[in-house]
Amino acid sequence: MKARLVESVEIAPEVRHFTFAVDLLETLDFTPGQFVSFSRDVLGKSITRAYSIASAPSGNRFELCLNRVQDGRLSPWLFEMKPDDTIEMSGPLGYFVPKAPLRDAVFVATGTGVAPFRSFLRWPPVFAASTSLALLFGTRSEEGILYRREFEELTANRPGFRYLPTLTRPGTGWAGRAGRVQAHLDEALGGRNDIDVYVCGLKAMVDDVRTLLKSKGFDRKQIIVEKYD
Repeated sequence: MKARLVESVEIAPEVRHFTFAVDLLETLDFTPGQFVSFSRDVLGKSITRAYSIASAPSGNRFELCLNRVQDGRLSPWLFEMKPDDTIEMSGPLGYFVPKAPLRDAVFVATGTGVAPFRSFLRWPPVFAASTSLALLFGTRSEEGILYRREFEELTANRPGFRYLPTLTRPGTGWAGRAGRVQAHLDEALGGRNDIDVYVCGLKAMVDDVRTLLKSKGFDRKQIIVEKYD
């Protein structure tokens, strides 16, 4: 099946927000946290990459948050796509989805690993079933804080939601948190170990956070992870 590009907007250096439509479908059914796979022939070889959906279900459209991978086989081409260009797609697939029953949770992400959590937080059932949610997001610099305005507005409009961005290379004008997400995990947890923690990002961060959570008494069933290459 083909996905057609509707819009592509730069939201940070080397990061773009994409909106696609699947014109053959009236509704693209998926659960927040799932991914789609894109395929393209490169020099006679089929190249496939998986990308987490960054939007809640809405008609036949879906959104992605992608960074341009240096020497990547697919992302540079995606960054050059024009509206109405198409690409072969499969999915949505994946098991990095909100657990049932839904309950209070902390979301930990770095970089474009925030994409599935944007999908979670734009899905009404997540807030309907939870009284306390927190997003701990890490990136290098202030200009790399993805969807900052959205999450700040969510903080203002949802009393049970906390947004905790942290920078590993903060500039002189930054007055917020500094350091890796691991350094602020206790703040995000708020002293609780009766909640679910979802972690998405590069393997080293995900593994480190999972080890920290286990040391704090979290059961493996409470720790849901998605690792990016």
